[in-house]
Amino acid sequence: MVAADARTAIILARSPGQAHDAPEGRKLLRRPGTAPWPGHVVMDRACEGEETGQVALDLGLILMVPPKQNRVTAWEYNRAMYKRRNEVERLFRRLKGFRRIFSRFEKLDVMFIGFFPFALITDGLRIV
Repeated sequence: MVAADARTAIILARSPGQAHDAPEGRKLLRRPGTAPWPGHVVMDRACEGEETGQVALDLGLILMVPPKQNRVTAWEYNRAMYKRRNEVERLFRRLKGFRRIFSRFEKLDVMFIGFFPFALITDGLRIV
């Protein structure tokens, strides 16, 4: 899932459970096309890599990921921006509050994916 903030999901795709997040994330980043303004890609440190960084640069996005500890050439990143990663993590946590999503009751993919808009709308209508 590509999310803009704690309440807004942009793109959602289903992947096999054994698939790593980095290749799937690169596919999702390529789907919307080139960003009209410089945006930031804030993701987990486990997904940082040369391929992901190149995809972000090709799309005109700024990568806000801390380098791994064992990386030879480290780079600078905005720590304050990276701390906002928890907003997206909170969106995942709220979506897992719906039993149909976290336990995958639906047998058909179209039904599983179709429940996400309902869950996002329901979550958005809740009083904070």
